[in-house]
Order: sequence, then C-alpha cells, then structure tokens
Amino acid sequence: MELHKNLINGQWVDGEAGKNINPSNTDEVVGLYARGTAEDATSAIAAAKEAAHGWARSGILQRQAILRTAADEIFARREELGRLLAREEGKTLPEAIGETVRAGQIFDFFAGEAVRLTGEVVQSIRPGVGVEMTREPVGVVGIITPWNFPIAIPAWKMAPALCYGNCVVIKPADLVPGSTWAIVDILHRAGLPAGVLNLVMGRGSVVGQAMLDSPDINAFSFTGSQSTGQKVAAASVKLGRKFQLEMGGKNPMVVLDDANLDTAVECAINGAFFSTGQRCTASSRLIVTKGIHDRFVSAMVARMGELNVGDACDTATHIGPVVDASQMGQDEDYIAIGTSEGAVLAAGGERVDNTAPGFFLSPALFTEANNQMRISREEIFGPVASVIRVKDYDEALAVANDTEFGLSAGICTNSLKYATDFKRNAEAGMVMVNLPTAGVDFHVPFGGTKGSSYGSREQGRYAAEFFTTVKTAYTHPG
Repeated sequence: MELHKNLINGQWVDGEAGKNINPSNTDEVVGLYARGTAEDATSAIAAAKEAAHGWARSGILQRQAILRTAADEIFARREELGRLLAREEGKTLPEAIGETVRAGQIFDFFAGEAVRLTGEVVQSIRPGVGVEMTREPVGVVGIITPWNFPIAIPAWKMAPALCYGNCVVIKPADLVPGSTWAIVDILHRAGLPAGVLNLVMGRGSVVGQAMLDSPDINAFSFTGSQSTGQKVAAASVKLGRKFQLEMGGKNPMVVLDDANLDTAVECAINGAFFSTGQRCTASSRLIVTKGIHDRFVSAMVARMGELNVGDACDTATHIGPVVDASQMGQDEDYIAIGTSEGAVLAAGGERVDNTAPGFFLSPALFTEANNQMRISREEIFGPVASVIRVKDYDEALAVANDTEFGLSAGICTNSLKYATDFKRNAEAGMVMVNLPTAGVDFHVPFGGTKGSSYGSREQGRYAAEFFTTVKTAYTHPG
C-alpha cells in the first residue's frame, strides 16, 4: 500500500507509516499516512518563513487562479473524495459528499476574495496629509484541525490563509489524515510555490507541540477540544502571537407549544443525530415546553425507530459509525452516567451489530433530564440527546443560556414574537429558527461565544479579521 507523505518545502517527505482505519469496518485500512516528527514540523515552519515574503507580495491573480483550480478539482472529484471521507471518518456517503462540495465552495469563494481585498482612504486631521488603511498577511499560520470535519474545516482555514497571502503549516487530526492530504495534494499541483503550504501529519503531542513552541508561527488557528485549546492559548500568549479557537458546544434546541411538530422533530433528529452527533453544533439539549412535550417525545421515538445505523457507504444508512473505540467508550460512559443521574433512556443507546466489525451505536434519547445533569452540561460528542421539560418560553430561554458554551442555539416556533426575542437574547454566536442547530453556509461567519470560541470569526469575509493585519500609512507630498 502506497505511503502518503508529508509535504515540506514543496517536497514529499517520508515518515513512520500510520494506518488510517475505517470505523465502518475496522479490518479495512483506508491508507498509510506518514507520521511526522518534531524536526519535520520545524523544517516545515522554516520553509514557510522563507517563502512568506514572496507569497505575501504575489499577484492577486496568481492566488485567485490557484484557489479556483483547487475548487474545480474538488468539485470534479466530489464522489471520490466524499467516499474517502466516509471511509476514514464514518459520515454517511451523502453527508461526506456534501462536505466535500462545501470545501470546493469555500475555495471558490476565497478565489473571488483574492481579487476583492479592499482598504480605506480617508482625510487626515492635518491638511495636505493622506491616510490609507490596508490589509496585509500576518505571515506564517499554524493550523490544527479536528477529525469530525476532515475536509471542510481544513478548507475553511487554508483557503483564507492562502487567499490573503499567508504561508501555512497544517497538522490534521492523526485519526483522519486522508482528506486533508488530498486537499494539500490538489493545492500543491495547482501551482503553489515551495514552502507556501506545508503538511505535517502525526500526533498532536509531537507535531502539534513543536508547532505551538515555535516563535516563527505568527498566528494559530485551532479547532478541537477545550483542553487543547487552552494549551494553544497559553503557548500563543507566551509568544505574543495571534490565535483563534473553536472548542465545541452544548447546543440547545427549544421547542415551543406552537411549533410545527413535524418540523421540530426533523430539526431535532438532524441536529442531534446526523453525522453521528459528532458535530460541535449538534443539538444535545432539547428544551421542550410542557404543552408539546409528550407529543414531541413520542414522535421522536417513532422517528428514531426509522433510522438505519450502519456502514457509512451503504445507501440504506442514515447514521454511520462512531469514529473510533475511544469515542465509542466515551459515548457509552455518558449513557451510563445519564441513567445513574436519574434520566430515563427512552430510546437507543445500544451497540448495533453489522456484517463487518465497526463502531455502531444506536442514537440515544434521554427524557426526564434537567439542566444540572452532566449529560446536559458536558459535551458528549456522540449521538446522545437529552429532553428537558420546561414551563414556558421564559424558562426555555433561561435554560438554553445556562451553559458555559455558546456556539449555536435553535428554536422551533410559529411565533414571530418568540423567534425575534430568541434571536436577540440567545447567548450563542449562531441562532437558527425552525432549522437544525447544525448546518451553516460557507460565505457567512462561523463562531460562538463564552467557552465555545475565542478570537475572530471564521469563514466568509470576516475571515480577513484573523488572517490579515491592518496597516495605516500617512502621506504628505513634501
């Protein structure tokens, strides 16, 4: 089996072979991917630093053409890349292809942004002096991405970084290196100069730590756990560099008495269980007012009974496997915790047998939960959701906001009054009305409040806030 190598200074570099395992069939090796060393990371950073001056002053049409070429190839290979994603991460094939298309859309968007970067010209308070404000690249950007969106998240970090003239060193999650490798290969062949984009796969404790320790990385963009995010923050503060963190959520979906029941159930099923619940935007707390509570629970249990759990590439599958044994163990631990806390397991939460060995878990729905239980406070990151009964909208809003996280929040209602109030008062970076809490557009900002996020927003034009720095220049004719 061919070894997929690291890309350092425009060259493919060997490393210790790591196996990429299919969670739908643990007997299947998706591919062999080189695990880099701390020295590899140091070499990649040095190459990025060397290339930074030239790339920062490259022509905008050069950047536009490279990003557009990458987008076109991603679109053309959507089925192939989607299948790779489904095999290494466990998303169902339609979800994986959709994520691949989104990656293409992101590169296409930032290809356009490369020729649309603007500044300002204003008059000075001093007569005869002109003032210009322009945006310039920050330099070398370190990127660490998680396993749950192995093509979309690398895309929405790499595309703006390159668009605005930065050089990149990226380390994908060791669990799912394949999709990121494919995107880096596409960008490399699209014509990026040596050193502009560097890929070092491997363990976070080795490659990631070397990146964090380097004073030559000027900005760090990270998506992952709170604990690792805190390490990124501490290392970055020590070195005085810019950093951006996305660290999860415990997202509420409020269902009011006047909601359309079918809409509410589909929003909850999608938000809580699709992508096997392995999304930071998942609806893990279903906050339901008492008038619709019993009907909602009955409808949820019935709808859950229609969901097929199985191989991610099987067309009959609605929910694929949990990503690996460790995550499966965490999900099962939380299901046991929920029961011990007094919540009622109304449906699911059991291992599912399949023809091949894999990590299959039926979606779990708890009822009679309250907002102080661990299953309502801590991010489980699996297909597990809790129903919390509340009296009315005011209590629902209070419970929704009673969390250390603040990424996404949703409400199902036919009331313009409550929808408007929720959009204004929900303590979250993104709010959905009659839509799942998961699922966002590629051209608008992504990010949260409180413990979910730190720093500038990702995606869309707001990405320029992180990947550029503002220069103010004064001119006098002399």
